Amino acid sequence: MKCSIVILNWNGAEMLRHYLPSVIEHSALPDCEVVVADNGSSDISLDIVRKEFPSVRVISLRYNYGFAEGYNRAIEQVKSEYVVLLNSDVEVTAGWLEPVLNYMDAHPEVAAAQPKIRSWRVREQFEHAGAAGGYLDMLGYPYCRGRILSSIETDNGQYDETADIFWASGACMFMRRDVYTKEGGLDDDFFAHMEEIDLCWRLNCRGYRVVCVPESVVYHLGGGSLKYESPKKTYLNFRNNLLMIYKNMPSDRLWKVAFWRWVLDYAAMAHLLATGKMRNAWAVVQARWDYHMMKRTFKNKRQENMQKATILHPDTIIHRSILWDYYFRGIR
Repeated sequence: MKCSIVILNWNGAEMLRHYLPSVIEHSALPDCEVVVADNGSSDISLDIVRKEFPSVRVISLRYNYGFAEGYNRAIEQVKSEYVVLLNSDVEVTAGWLEPVLNYMDAHPEVAAAQPKIRSWRVREQFEHAGAAGGYLDMLGYPYCRGRILSSIETDNGQYDETADIFWASGACMFMRRDVYTKEGGLDDDFFAHMEEIDLCWRLNCRGYRVVCVPESVVYHLGGGSLKYESPKKTYLNFRNNLLMIYKNMPSDRLWKVAFWRWVLDYAAMAHLLATGKMRNAWAVVQARWDYHMMKRTFKNKRQENMQKATILHPDTIIHRSILWDYYFRGIR
């Protein structure tokens, strides 16, 4: 099998009904399968797939394992050369598979890739979670070509060249299955959020390339599992970002970054309090506390990453702060 498009679902019956038809219609290539991996849904998701989309293969997982472990368990059950991790709220377009697969076939050093990801709601704009490929700043904050913090660009063709990036979005991420397995897949302890950036950090440091191939375009609704203002999303983003930094940041930068993140995270908490978002402010505090509690269990993961790294400082981590650029220099 050449390619398996794996859609992880949890209680997303209506999402499947709305978005799965485009995936089936535009993915009818030889040796390509569409798979729905169900994360222990309690709604009618499985009935809908089996009755309305009989060509789709179903992997039924017993529990809600979260994004990371759910995908790991599903990918164990596919044998394709490539896997595509595709969110259930993504609408794909005609010819979306071929440009990425062709590029990866021609460049065996590329382990992961993404298409250009536009907003389903405002279709001429990039989407927050991935846009035209992700990067990381010196303090571990992720941003994208086409999106910095909350500012999102209109797609005017400014990112229409294939480019090396630091991370590919988990909303639509192409991976070589053998590399995914060899390098440990997504970190189960993250549950959800930042796990694809953590994986791509490992890939970059171990000598692989990650790219965006803009000839392929998809549209992402976003916020399908957790709304952007959700305190749980705030908690997972802050906690997992700190865990990711601890796992992957070289020692010559780690402790300086850890200090500045302590300052900036509590500044973010104060801002949330000042704007009346009490639950989100508490989520930041809880995230930092749980990070410290979990950090000791991540010591072996950090040691493994440092030992296996052939590149400690990838070029796709910029040597400046996007917060400084955004709030003090007005760069949008």
